[in-house]
Amino acid sequence: MDATTLQTLLDFTGRTVIVTGGTRGIGRSVAEGFAAAGANVVVASRKADACAETQAHLESMGAAALGVAINMGDVDAADRLVGAAVERFGGLDILVNNAANALAAPVGQQTDATWQKSFEVNLRGPALLTQAAVPHLEASSHPAVVNVISVGAFQFARGVSMYAAMKAALLSVTRSFAGELAGQGIRVNALAPGPVDTDMTRNLGEGAPAAMGAGTLLGRAADPDEMVGPVLYLAGPASSYMTGQVLVVDGGMHPH
Repeated sequence: MDATTLQTLLDFTGRTVIVTGGTRGIGRSVAEGFAAAGANVVVASRKADACAETQAHLESMGAAALGVAINMGDVDAADRLVGAAVERFGGLDILVNNAANALAAPVGQQTDATWQKSFEVNLRGPALLTQAAVPHLEASSHPAVVNVISVGAFQFARGVSMYAAMKAALLSVTRSFAGELAGQGIRVNALAPGPVDTDMTRNLGEGAPAAMGAGTLLGRAADPDEMVGPVLYLAGPASSYMTGQVLVVDGGMHPH
């Protein structure tokens, strides 16, 4: 290992990445991180105006970027998103499955509709998007998939059992896909954040991020920017011998 090689471990110059849920929270920070590291960045979210604003923001950073308004719960979303990325940039190297909804319903208030909505966005969407990306990832010299799950997949998830169940299932998908795709050179790993101060956690109630952060060894919720290093690590050469694993970044909430 020398200085020149070391500097390439988080260099994404010329690589194309898709970040779902990329207009706010963890996804926004991760998109900015890839842009700063030289990547072509495709962000996806449901709101067209947020996609346009994020694309312009990334371009102002000097990156080539594309915003795609899409609902990852739609059955045709995967093909449409991958198609848009490949049409714009000619290929695909990295996929970050970050989009999620945090439907919260305690036992007794769950319905077929809430389970279905959670399933469509939190589990089926990432699985089908990865599948659609595979033919293009195979053509990449450094292909990687990063699935953003949650430390809630390993804990008692009172009131958010649907979300936690889907994230636990996505970890299973991560490991299974890693086994299936290793022969094509495609690495698949997962990031399990703890409490992060985002719109999603703030929507759980007043003071939710602080209350959740108090349960960690570090005594606080993470800033979304603190997830950038872990995602870029999992997506790039720095973790070239790692696949089928989960990286827990939770401030010391869960001894995994």
